[in-house]
Amino acid sequence: MTRPDPVRLAAPLLLVLTLVAGLLTAPAGPAHAAPAKNPPLTTPWTAQALDGTPLPEYPRPQMTRADWLTLNGEWQLRQSATDDAPAFGTDLPERINVPFPVESALSGVQRAAGDTRNYLFYRRVVTVPGSWNGRRVLLHFGAVDWQSTVWVNGVAVGGHTGGYDAFSFDVTAQLRGGANEIVVKVWDPTDSRQNGSLPPIGKQTKQPGGIFYTPSSGIWQTVWLEPVPTASISRADLSPRLADNTLRVRVLTRGNVSGHSVLAEALDGTTVVGSATGGFTEFTVPVPNARRWSPDTPFLYQLRVTLRNAAGVQVDRTTHYFGMREISTGVVNGVLRPKLNGQFVFQVGTLDQGFWPDGLYTAPTDAALAFDLQKHKDLGFNMVRKHIKVEPQRWFYHADRLGLLVWQDVPSLTAQDIDATDAQQAQLEAEAREIVDEHRSSPAVVTWTVYNEGWGERALADTRRVAQAVKAQDPTRLVNAHSGHNCCQSLGDPGVGDIDDWHVYLGPDSPVPSSSRIAVLGEFGGLGLHTPGHEWSPNGSFFAYEWQPNSTALTDRYIGLVQGTQNLMLGKGLSASVYTEITDQEGELNGFLTYDRQVVKMDQARVRAANLALITASRSVGSSVPVALPLNTRRSLQVTTPGYTDRFLRHRDSLAYTEVVNADSSALLRNDATYTVRAGLADPACYSFESVNFPGQFLRHQESRVRNSPNDGSALLRADATWCARVGVGGSGVSLESYNFRGRYLRHYASEVWLSNGTGGEAWNSPALWAADSTWNVTTPWAP
Repeated sequence: MTRPDPVRLAAPLLLVLTLVAGLLTAPAGPAHAAPAKNPPLTTPWTAQALDGTPLPEYPRPQMTRADWLTLNGEWQLRQSATDDAPAFGTDLPERINVPFPVESALSGVQRAAGDTRNYLFYRRVVTVPGSWNGRRVLLHFGAVDWQSTVWVNGVAVGGHTGGYDAFSFDVTAQLRGGANEIVVKVWDPTDSRQNGSLPPIGKQTKQPGGIFYTPSSGIWQTVWLEPVPTASISRADLSPRLADNTLRVRVLTRGNVSGHSVLAEALDGTTVVGSATGGFTEFTVPVPNARRWSPDTPFLYQLRVTLRNAAGVQVDRTTHYFGMREISTGVVNGVLRPKLNGQFVFQVGTLDQGFWPDGLYTAPTDAALAFDLQKHKDLGFNMVRKHIKVEPQRWFYHADRLGLLVWQDVPSLTAQDIDATDAQQAQLEAEAREIVDEHRSSPAVVTWTVYNEGWGERALADTRRVAQAVKAQDPTRLVNAHSGHNCCQSLGDPGVGDIDDWHVYLGPDSPVPSSSRIAVLGEFGGLGLHTPGHEWSPNGSFFAYEWQPNSTALTDRYIGLVQGTQNLMLGKGLSASVYTEITDQEGELNGFLTYDRQVVKMDQARVRAANLALITASRSVGSSVPVALPLNTRRSLQVTTPGYTDRFLRHRDSLAYTEVVNADSSALLRNDATYTVRAGLADPACYSFESVNFPGQFLRHQESRVRNSPNDGSALLRADATWCARVGVGGSGVSLESYNFRGRYLRHYASEVWLSNGTGGEAWNSPALWAADSTWNVTTPWAP
C-alpha cells in the first residue's frame, strides 16, 4: 500500500494582509523532494530550491484566505509517447518535483528538449485536514502547459486547455476521509504539430537555439488545495478611478448567493479609509485623499471583501490589494504621449523573457522570482515588458510592490509555418481573455500586447479584431495591437490600438506618433558580451545583435543608445523603449546579467544614471508644435551649442558649414551666412531657405549632407528643401525638422551641417550634444 505523501497546512493569515512582509509561506518541514539533476548553470538559489517544500509561498497574493494546503513537492510521474489512459491506485515509475517542468534540472527529470513523450501523468496521494469538514474544497493549478485532465479518487473532475492561466476544480464530492489520490494527465506538444496541434508557446521549441529556448512541459506553477464556504468569493475585479478617488469593485462568486451582499472596505494599513456595500455588479468604494501608485511611490492599499447572507451574517471574507493609478494617453506639447496619473513619464524598460537555467519557466525560489524585477529597479528602469510568457501571480505582486510598469504580452503561436485553423485561433483568443481577467487588478500592468512580429498572425483583420476585443475587455489599460509590426513576419501595421510599435536592431529609431497612437520602440539593442563560466547554449552556438569586447565598451555603447533614445523622445516623439534584454537566455547573450544571474555585465551605476536621466528629461519634454518664422525676410542661423555661439550656418562650394561670423567678416562670408525665409516648397506650413547671393538655390539635404541646390522643380528637391520649424529640442531657440524625414533635424557637427536624428552610427549622427547642435537661434541677417 502506498504511504500518503505528507502535506503541510499553511500558517494562518492575518485578517489584514501585510504586503511588505512578503505574504504567507507554508511552514518549514523536512525536505520532501526528488533529487535534482545538475543544471547547465547554477543560480544563487539553485541549492535552496528543494530545501523543504518547493516554492512554499502563498500563490495568490491578489486574493488571500486563511486556510490552504500546498501540494508542491514530490509527485509520481509517467511519460508516454501515446495517448494512454490513466492508471489509478498504482505507483508510477518516476518521481518529479512539482512545480518544475519536466525539462528542468530542478524537476529531478531533466528530459531532453526534443523528447517525444508529450503525454505526462502525475500522481500524488494527499490527506485533507479534518478541520475542513463542512466546506467546499478547491483544487487549484497556477499553470499547466498545455492541456490537462484531472481525476480525484478515479473520478474525472475536469479539464483545462491553456498553458499560462490558473484553473480550479471543486473536488469536494470526490474526496473521502484519509488518503485521496490525485492524477493529472497533461498533453504538451509544444511546436511538434502532433495531432495537428498549434498551442500558444511563446519562445518554447523542441529544437532550441538562437532566440528560441528549451520547452517547459507539464505543471510549472504551484498546485494547492483551499477550503471555501458553500457560497464564496471567486474573484474581485478592481479598477481605480482618480477623477473622484474611488475604487470600482466587481465581485464574482461560487455557489448560491441569492439574497447575499458584499461589503468592501479599503484599508491603509489597519485603518479603514472607505467602505461601500454592493451586489454582484460593479460598485464604487471611496478612497479619500488617495495616495497615488507610481514607480517612484508604489503605495498599495488593502481591500477587505466580505460576503454576507440575507441576514447580514458573514459567510466568506477575502483580502486583496490595489494601487490608485491611471494610465491614459494625451497630447503633451503637440505630441500624443502615454500618461501615468495625468503626467507624461518616458517608459524605459527591458525585454524580460523569464527563463532560468535550473528551473526553465519556473524560478527556483520566490526570492529569485523577485530578483529580476528588483534588478530592473537597481538599473534605473521604470518598466518591464514580459515577453510572450505569463508569470505566476506572485511575480505581478512583486512588480506591484516594487513599482514597475508592466507590458504584458499574450503568448504567441509558433513563429514558423503559421497556418492556424479557426479553432486554433479561437483557442489563442480564449487564452488571451483568461490572461486579461486573471491580471486585470494588478496596478503594475499598464499595457496588453497582443501580437509580436507576426508570430501566429493569420490576417490583419484578425489582428485588429483581437486587439479591439482586448480593449473592450479592459478599457482601463493601453493596448499594443502588434509589437514590431515593421519587422519579420508581420503582415503590416494594423492601424488600431493605442500604440504604434517598431522593433529596430540595433536601433534606436521610432515610428512617428499620430493623433490616435503613441510611438514606442518595442525592442532594440541586443548588445552581447561573452562571460566564460556563466554561459550555456543548448546547441553550442551563441547569438547577439552586436558583440562588445569588455564591460566598459558594452556600457559605453549602451549609454550611447540611451542618449539616442532621448534624442528620439525630444525630436520624433518617442514615448517608450524596450531594451533587449534583462538577462542572457540560453544561447542569446545580450543581457545586462548572465543567464545564471551571477554577473552584472555592465557598470550598474552608469546604466542607472543614464536611465534615470532619460526619465528626468521626459518630465520637462519640449514642444513640437510649429514655430512661426518671418516669411520673405532675411535671417541668419546661429549655433547655440555652448562654446560655439559665435558660429553661423553658411554655404561654401554648395555645401553647408558653420563658421565664425562677425562685423569684420568679408562681405562674401556675410552673404553666405544669410538666407531668405520662404514658404515651404513642399508645404507652405513649413519653410524653405533661399540663398541671398545665389537666388533660386535652397538649403536642402542630400544623402544626409546639407547643401545648397537650385530649385529644379522636382518633387524630391521640394521635399528635401522644406524644413518645419519647432521649438528647439535643446529647450530654447528653433529646430528645423526635415519635411520628408520626420525626426531628423538640421544639425552641425565638426563645422559641417547634416541631417541627423542623433541616434548613433556615423560620427555626424553622434548622440552626444545632438539637442544643442540641432537647436539654432534665428537672428538678424548678416547681409541685410
